[in-house]
Amino acid sequence: MDEKFIKQISLFAENKPGHLANIASSFKEASVNIRAFTIAEAGDFGIIRMVVDKPEKAHRVLHDAGFTVSETDVLGIQMEDVPGQLATIAEVLGKKGVNIDYAYAFVTKTEKAFLIIRVNDLKTAVETLYEQGISLLDMGDVQSI
Repeated sequence: MDEKFIKQISLFAENKPGHLANIASSFKEASVNIRAFTIAEAGDFGIIRMVVDKPEKAHRVLHDAGFTVSETDVLGIQMEDVPGQLATIAEVLGKKGVNIDYAYAFVTKTEKAFLIIRVNDLKTAVETLYEQGISLLDMGDVQSI
């Protein structure tokens, strides 16, 4: 089951011009590719969450650059890029008592959409999604996107 968990990199960063450029440049130099990305603003600071192709390397690069960085297990869900898919996933998880703490999504050229979610119960979420025939991504999938 753990093989279906995706490592998300999260960092706490000052909300000022050029900060994101420094992070992105550090990744460019280290050949780390960002696959999904979100920023939650909190006044003078922000929480940047991202799924990358090389999470261990990304963590090391950010830590060495002085950022407060952590890794979190999240789920990556593959779904059709049509109306109602998010509703289905949220309903299925909600019926099993799984709360979605936060989510972000992206689409690809393959007419698929991918949803990244942080939930309060990873094991139940994986089991529930499998029971419903919903496809989950693994780190190999993330690296090949």
